[in-house]
Amino acid sequence: MIRILIVEDEKPIADLLDMSLTAAGYTCDCRMSGTEAADAVGEKRYDLILLDVMLPGIDGFELMEYLAPLGIPVIFITARSAVKDRIKGLKLGADDYIVKPFEIAELLARVETVLRRCHKTDDTIVVGDVTVDTQSRVVKRGGEVVPLTAKEYALLLLFLQNRNIALFRETIYERVWENDYMGDSRTVDLHVQRLRKKLGWQDRITAVYKVGYRLEVRE
Repeated sequence: MIRILIVEDEKPIADLLDMSLTAAGYTCDCRMSGTEAADAVGEKRYDLILLDVMLPGIDGFELMEYLAPLGIPVIFITARSAVKDRIKGLKLGADDYIVKPFEIAELLARVETVLRRCHKTDDTIVVGDVTVDTQSRVVKRGGEVVPLTAKEYALLLLFLQNRNIALFRETIYERVWENDYMGDSRTVDLHVQRLRKKLGWQDRITAVYKVGYRLEVRE
């Protein structure tokens, strides 16, 4: 299980991150200051740290100097958007730098990217009787291989990375097809229908009125 440390002193943001990442299948701990975060790292092993810059006591940049030698991937999440701050954060050793406000779907994608780049992702994802081997890109249902097109596989990964989160059709289109959404939902709807049928997920991938779709995982 991937464990993430959230270091954020604004409780509403910390709660949002905790809720979203937990829904996506991660295990999270939250700390409100740099000192608390340093203590947490000394007590547990973390696969990733989401780190605010403006913290009481030890700020995020100072804490990063302590974290860098430990080899734990770090993503800065901060309202400090100046280029000099981004450069400083990355030069200190952060793996990514996200400016507030941010979209949860983008945050989850960046988290997945950093974990994958640092070889900390779970190679096998299991939902019900469906197993996904992310290394070989082989998908099985009840032990039988399910042939998926490249777009269907990308759509499946997007849903798995955003479990229990409603995704707008435009977000799905832009992430899977890597093009700007032009308002035609038929492409998305068709691929969702095909994926549902192939995986037997008619009840798992649910339509969200006036939004798009959500993969429901309660296991």
